Order: sequence, then C-alpha cells, then structure tokens
Amino acid sequence: MKEENSAILDLYDGSIISFVLGRSNNNKLVFETLDQAINLLNSDQPLIQSDRGYQYTSHGFKRRIDEAGMTHSMSRVGKCIDNRPMESFWGALKCEKYYLHKYETFEELLKAIEEYIYFYNNERYQERLNGLSPLEYKTKAA
Repeated sequence: MKEENSAILDLYDGSIISFVLGRSNNNKLVFETLDQAINLLNSDQPLIQSDRGYQYTSHGFKRRIDEAGMTHSMSRVGKCIDNRPMESFWGALKCEKYYLHKYETFEELLKAIEEYIYFYNNERYQERLNGLSPLEYKTKAA
C-alpha cells in the first residue's frame, strides 16, 4: 500500500493545523492541505515555508498563497534546514505510531494518523513548550 501525506505545522507551538493523506504525491494533495489550513486560519495570513517540490513551485500553489494573502518561503537549493520542524514531526509519528502497527487498509492508516495528530496536538508534552502540549501552550499564551 503506497500512501503520501501532506501537513502544515504551526511553528509557534508545533501543532499540526492541517493534514491530508492521499494515494499519490501530487498537486491535489498539497492544495487540499493548504485549502484546509486557509479555512482554519480564517483571515490570518501566516508565512508558509515549504521545500522545493514541484507542488510548491507550481503556479496553482502560488495563486492559492497569493489569494489568501500569505507569504511563501522556500529554502535555497540544497539548504533544507528550514524543513527540520516538519521532518521532526514525521519522524515522531513514524516512531511512535506507524512502525508499531501493520495497517491493512488505507482507512485504518488514516484513522491511526488522525488519532496520532490529535494526541500530538493535545496530549504530547514537549520540553521546548515548558512541558505543555502544543495546544495547551497556545491557549496559555492567549
């Protein structure tokens, strides 16, 4: 079973604000993730950092970013350190959830990832957030 995923992480508190699991890594997957984030953010206009994948350099992605009034940032070629927070999340998800189980269906995997994201955002305490979960940290700051 081949799955591809796309997520947007809030660098302020490390929470995952949007996530889509798909069967192929394409523009549709990335656009759905961005559209989901735009809807959740209401009128907020954050900086969106991405890698240099073809989906993120496409005219369609640029158009969506511009229409939402957001700023798009990408690392220079070969300098992907800006992607560390997102890669760190994927590493945690794989170690703490994905590698511990065998998923028979796409739906089973999707449910497991959604459960993990809920746990990660609401219950997984992080030292860099003073021992709070991402959403506890955001709530306390507000």
